[in-house]
Amino acid sequence: MRCSYCRPVSDSPGPCRDGGGAAEQLSVEELYLLVQYLVECQGLRKVRLTGGEPTDRRDVLELLERLRSIRGLDELVLTTNGLRLAKMAGGLVEAGLDRVNVSLDSLDRDRYIELTGVDGLGRVLDGLEACERAGLRPIRVNTVVIRGKNEHELPSLVSFAVERGWEIRFIELMPMGPLAATWSDRYVPAARMRAVIDPVVSSWSALPRTSDAAARFSVRLKASGRPGVIGFIRPMSCAFCDQCDRIRIGSDGTVYPCLMDQPGGSISDALRPVFDPVKLMDLLQPMLARKAEEHPCRGAGVMTRIGG
Repeated sequence: MRCSYCRPVSDSPGPCRDGGGAAEQLSVEELYLLVQYLVECQGLRKVRLTGGEPTDRRDVLELLERLRSIRGLDELVLTTNGLRLAKMAGGLVEAGLDRVNVSLDSLDRDRYIELTGVDGLGRVLDGLEACERAGLRPIRVNTVVIRGKNEHELPSLVSFAVERGWEIRFIELMPMGPLAATWSDRYVPAARMRAVIDPVVSSWSALPRTSDAAARFSVRLKASGRPGVIGFIRPMSCAFCDQCDRIRIGSDGTVYPCLMDQPGGSISDALRPVFDPVKLMDLLQPMLARKAEEHPCRGAGVMTRIGG
């Protein structure tokens, strides 16, 4: 994919690479030992495989199987563009995946092509149905909202998801990546999103806040009376930095204390040539101490390399 808000036009064709290549990429065994230690000794309870695109990784099913075997890991999740889900949903379940978040920025084929750079809407919709059949629930649909592009589609996206029993989450555009320079012209705050959705929803009831990044609401569709859940991820209008307990680790061992901030360094030296838990914590603690009470006003990186 070549999403307009995510991947610079100057990027070379082909898959994006997090890290310099196969030699730098952490192995399944290295990732397993890392997660096992963080679960058993540091209280980690949830792991999300994201990207870039995690299904680009050839050994993703093996990685999921190893992570699923870790006692004490409560939730194993994957965020994907959905292009491979129709073929992979069954295998993902067998490997131990609990649920998926699927990116879907438009239900209109031409607009989807414009936003993502690929003619893949049909494949994503087939993939969502495959996840439903495979039992990967609850399914969450993620939509990045861009003024002048897909803002008007929010009501139809809500109806589409809620009628199928899927949760939909609308994400505020962040000032980073290719659209950073024109962010103010494209940004849609969550309050505006809710106003656009109001005509198709009869009630809003706030759900209790958790460590989830989204502010979630129980809703009911006016047309059918079908209940559902809508979430808003509001990094710009209502920053949740003070509640953020996440750590992002790139496939090459780079640590990102914050999605919008500079990387904190690498932990690969604690994983190679053998796993060293003392060295790991010596490296991690100062990196995590950099997590700020508020993220920068403009992102430092590009989503394809950080993992959105």
